[in-house]
Amino acid sequence: MRRSDIAPAALLLLLACGSAAAQWRPQQSRITADFRGLSVVSPWVVWASGTKGTYARTTDGGATWQSGTVSGAAQLDFRDVEAFDANTAYLLSIGKDQQSRIYKTTDGGAHWTLQFTNRYPEAFFDAMAFWDRDHGIAISDPVNGRFVMIVTENGGQTWADVPATNIPPALNGESEFAASGTCLAVQGQANVWFVTGGATARVFRSTDRGRTWSVTKAPIASGVESAGIFSIAFIDANRGVIVGGDYRKPNDAGDNVAVTADGGRNWKLSAGRQPAGFRSGAVFVAPLTIIAVGTSGSDVSTDGGTSWTPLDSENYNSVATRNGVVWAVGPQGRIAKLDTLPGGRKLTAHIRFK
Repeated sequence: MRRSDIAPAALLLLLACGSAAAQWRPQQSRITADFRGLSVVSPWVVWASGTKGTYARTTDGGATWQSGTVSGAAQLDFRDVEAFDANTAYLLSIGKDQQSRIYKTTDGGAHWTLQFTNRYPEAFFDAMAFWDRDHGIAISDPVNGRFVMIVTENGGQTWADVPATNIPPALNGESEFAASGTCLAVQGQANVWFVTGGATARVFRSTDRGRTWSVTKAPIASGVESAGIFSIAFIDANRGVIVGGDYRKPNDAGDNVAVTADGGRNWKLSAGRQPAGFRSGAVFVAPLTIIAVGTSGSDVSTDGGTSWTPLDSENYNSVATRNGVVWAVGPQGRIAKLDTLPGGRKLTAHIRFK
């Protein structure tokens, strides 16, 4: 097992002087698929996924990218990827009926095994997440007013339904958004949340790996099918962030980000300046540092989500981090790595692995 080898045995995130402006460094992926799935394993290993059955991977921190198409899946849209190392990763495709699938590779993408195929004609899976290599969860839009959810306890060899009656029923017109693979999030050994939009914006939470659920209304703009919460992220069991808005109005700011300090039971809108428009992904880089991305740009908060500063106006769909290195993906094979924060503070991860 690889581990960090610094004292203390954890990441040292160094904020040092750098250039005067925040900067995303574009990666030369040479890929034309639209990316929405993103999983960061380490500063060197990153996986992405998207349209045309496409997956991509780097094992050298972005210096080079390898990509491919999953056999028999060229028409699928892989909106989510969850990886554990350079060889092991899961892909989730969206769509009704049998278009919603889960594949797994254990050899870096050379071969993919189809692990799950949706059997409900009206179901539409949006995202998946894993607590560890064996335990994972995936969720679909509601069918007949009930959310469809599956879990695995054996690394995806089998997937079992969570009884629909264990989850509070969906409201009329309520569903999740498959915009970034992050409408579902896990933390620790058993915590899990998913978020919705459309008729209303709500946060569902479970502390027992999805066996039982409770729900809270959130103050994010909703009320139309294109608006609501698109992404949720937690840095620990209590502190979390949700972002969203209306994807049909990408430049509309306001009521598009909220934070919690009690595990998602209560949510408060950011009191200061909010992100500059619709945001489909968010991630904690540090306890007080959050990055949010969307089709109209990206923003950073360095005060735990109270106020936000624009980073740029590029189109990104998803953002992810590990060990202080931040990545984002978007349309037409766009992949970028965050270099600096506003004010010229450079994010540098000092890590040595065994």
